[in-house]
Amino acid sequence: MNFEQITKDRRSINFFDPEKQIPQEVIKKMVELAGNTPSSFNLQPWNLMILQDKAQKEKLKALAWDQPKIVEAPVTMIVLADKEGWKQGHPGFERTWQEMVKSGMPETQRDWFLDATNSLYNWSPDANLAFAAKNAGFFAMSLMYAAVSLGLDSHPMDGFDHEGVKKAFNIPDRYWIPVLLAVGYKKPGLVIDPPKWRKTYEEIIVEF
Repeated sequence: MNFEQITKDRRSINFFDPEKQIPQEVIKKMVELAGNTPSSFNLQPWNLMILQDKAQKEKLKALAWDQPKIVEAPVTMIVLADKEGWKQGHPGFERTWQEMVKSGMPETQRDWFLDATNSLYNWSPDANLAFAAKNAGFFAMSLMYAAVSLGLDSHPMDGFDHEGVKKAFNIPDRYWIPVLLAVGYKKPGLVIDPPKWRKTYEEIIVEF
C-alpha cells in the first residue's frame, strides 16, 4: 500500500467490531512503525498507554464524554506528550546525546546541545507544551497511518477530561495528553460516509 492510498483510506471510525481482537504482534508492529516518526533533535518526547482491559476502558470512557468506541474498540491508546523531554538528565535527552556522540559529535559540544534545547524549548511554559504536543502529535498521526497500513481502523479523540484522565490513570504531571486513539476493525456492515471536505492547494497556500 503506497502513502497516497494510506492517506485516502484513513478514516475516523465511530463503530468498531467489539468481537474482533487485534493480535499483539500487530499492535507492536503499529507502534514500531510509528516510532520512525521524526522529532525535534530526535528527542522523541512521547509515550503511549495501551488499554485492552474492559474495566480500564470503561474508566476512560466515563471521562471521555461516554464515547462508546472507547470500549467497543479492542484497543484504546492514551498518547502522552512529555513536556520535559528536552531536559538534561531525562532518559530521552541522554540517549539522544549518547547516539549523537556515537555518530561523531564531539563530547565538547554537550554545552552547545544543552543551550540549543534550552533556548528552543524552555523559554516559557508554552514552549514546553508546544515542544511536547507538536512532536507527540506527529507520532499520533503516524500511529493512524500505521494502523491503515496494517488493515486497522482508528478514531482520534480530544473530547475528554484531561486532568481527570491524568488522575485516574496516575499519569505524572510532566505529561500532556494530546489525543486518545481508538483502534480496531470497523463494525461489519458499517456504511462509511463520504470523505469530509479538505482544503485545496490554493486554499492552503498563503502570502502576506
